[in-house]
This record gives sequence, C-alpha cells and structure tokens, in this order.
Amino acid sequence: MRTPIPPLNWRDLAQAAGLIGLVLLGAVIAPPARVGLDVGGYALLVVAAAATAARRAVPVAVLAVTTAAMVAYEIRGYPGVVPALPVLVALFTAVRAGHRWPAGAAVGVIAIGGLIGELTCDQLSPDVLQRWYLLIGWLLAAAVTGALARAHRAYLEQVEQRAADAERTREETAQRRADAERVRIARELHDTLTHHISIIKVHAGVAVHLARKRDEPVPDALVAIERASGDAMRELRATLELLRGDQQSPGGLDGIADLLDGVRAAGLPVQMTVDGERRRLPTVVDRTAYRIVQEALTNTTRHAGAAAASVRFAYGDDVLSVRVDDDGRGCAEVVPGIGLSGMRERVIALGGSLRTGPRPGGGFSVRAELPLVAPTNGAT
Repeated sequence: MRTPIPPLNWRDLAQAAGLIGLVLLGAVIAPPARVGLDVGGYALLVVAAAATAARRAVPVAVLAVTTAAMVAYEIRGYPGVVPALPVLVALFTAVRAGHRWPAGAAVGVIAIGGLIGELTCDQLSPDVLQRWYLLIGWLLAAAVTGALARAHRAYLEQVEQRAADAERTREETAQRRADAERVRIARELHDTLTHHISIIKVHAGVAVHLARKRDEPVPDALVAIERASGDAMRELRATLELLRGDQQSPGGLDGIADLLDGVRAAGLPVQMTVDGERRRLPTVVDRTAYRIVQEALTNTTRHAGAAAASVRFAYGDDVLSVRVDDDGRGCAEVVPGIGLSGMRERVIALGGSLRTGPRPGGGFSVRAELPLVAPTNGAT
C-alpha cells in the first residue's frame, strides 16, 4: 500500500519562492562566464528552486531534479554556481529523512559530471578546481548537517520514549503497590472481622437451637443477631473478593428486601415506597443507593430510639432520589461519624447531593440525589 503524498503547505511554497528570487539574483550579479544567461539558464534556475517546495513530500525526487539542473547549468557554462543553493536544501532534507545513499549519489554525480564537463570545454577557467573543491565542500557540509539534524531528532524521540516508559513504569509500580495493599487489607479483615463475626453467628445459632430444643420462646433479638451476622458474613466475603481483584461490587437494590427484613427482625418497622418505573441502574449508583439505606437504617436502629422508619425511592429520567426518614428522638446538632462521612463521599463521587439532619416534626432524615449516569472517576 503506497503512502499518500502530503500536500504542500504555504511555508514550503514561500521558501521556494524566496529561493527562486535568490538564485535569479545570484545569477544576474555573477561574473561573466562562457555563456551568458538565456531562457534555458533561467529555466534551469527556476525549476531547481521551485522543486524544493516538495522536498518534505518527495525528498529523493527533489534531490534528483536539483542535481540534474545543477549539472546541466554548469556543463552549459552559465555564470555562477547559484544552482548549488537548491541542491544544498535538497541534500539536507534528504539526509535528514534518512536517504543517505541517494544523497551520496547526488554528490558523486555533481562532483564527477560537473567537473568533467568543465574540464572538457574549450575555455577552462584557471580557478576551476578551487571553485569545485569549495562547492563539493559545501555539499558535504549540507549532508553532514542533515545527518546531525536526523540524529538530534532521533535523540529527542528517544528521550520522549524514555520519559513515557518511566511514567508507565511508575504507574505500574504504583498499581502493584496498590494491589498488594488491597490484598494485605483483605487478609487483615479476614483474619479479624471474619473470625469474630463467625463466633457471634455460631453462638447465636447455638442459642436459638437450644431454645427451640427446649420448647422455649426464642427472643426476637437473638434471631435478629443470627440473621444480621449471616448477612454481615456474606457482605464481608463479597467485600474481600472485591479487594482481592473481583470487579463485582457487593450490595445492590436487588437485596433491599432482605435488608429491610433484617431491620424489621431487629424490632424497627420499616415501610418502603417506590415512585416511578423501577429499572436497572449503573452498578455504582445501584450499590450507593443500597449503602445509603443500609447506613441510614443502621444509625436509626442504634441511636434514634425510633418507633418506625420509611424508605422512599423516586426514579426520575436522569436521577434517583433516595430518602430515609424516622420518627426517633433526632438531635439538635449532627456530628458526622464514619458512616455519614462515607455516605457523603460515595454521593459526591457520583456527582450527586446529600442532605442529612433532624426533621421539623421530630426524627431524622437522609435525602440523596444520585445521577443515573455511571461516573468515570472509578467511584465504587
């Protein structure tokens, strides 16, 4: 598949136009030579200079045109060596683009063809060798400058690549450290919380079993402890899997009924209402809504001394409203703890809003507005 030739830009055209004027001026003011300038001489000058406009697109072709024009100009015996200017530009561009062999061939053609052409003419200038040595020196200098420019560009690309590699290495190292820290946290949680919650669940289960075996009434609080510890174990295992690399987030509105049943078993009546058409939510929004209700009801059960609570979900076109109210004691001033702070962080990460505080008629209220668009900042 052939690479398309890029179009000429205005800078290349402007430089070529300036070069045309420069070579024409140099030819006019040059000392007289074997042949005076005619239409052919001017044409060779214009063609060589104009060709440089395409030097970035087709450097080898431009080098061939300028070399041929210069050799023809010198063999014909026109005044001056002004065609060397387009050749110098073409040589520099070709070598910088990596075309060293064509550049060497061009210098060889000019050195051999042009010099032989002058030596075979009838009117040989006494300083012809000195003039051609100087010209070849300028051509070699242009080629060397092109090679240096190419090496400098390669060096800059290498530096940029090294910087990108270093940045990627730092990110990979940071990611590995974060993964290792998550695994360590998961291990610590497993070795501590899982052990204690398991003990609570076993003791509660044994107490319930013995009470039923003796035909004694089982306290509701004991049943609630057994159920809550079981739920805590399941959520803790899901959280540990998440910390160890499982991308599935624990908790969601699919489990809201089980959550409310557990709260009711603990002695707090809860009513739930849903406004709007219930539908599947982005995973992060779904889990955040569940956690808000879970934390709000946990606080109500522990601190409010409430007789009842209500949970309300309102599905809008682009927002989910979550509201949890209770009729407990409330408080004059709210001091956010870890639960409320974590709740607010989750909501803010989604770009939503959260309001918490005492209700005018008594009790406490938690209200959250969650955008129904999955965030791009990795909130969980």
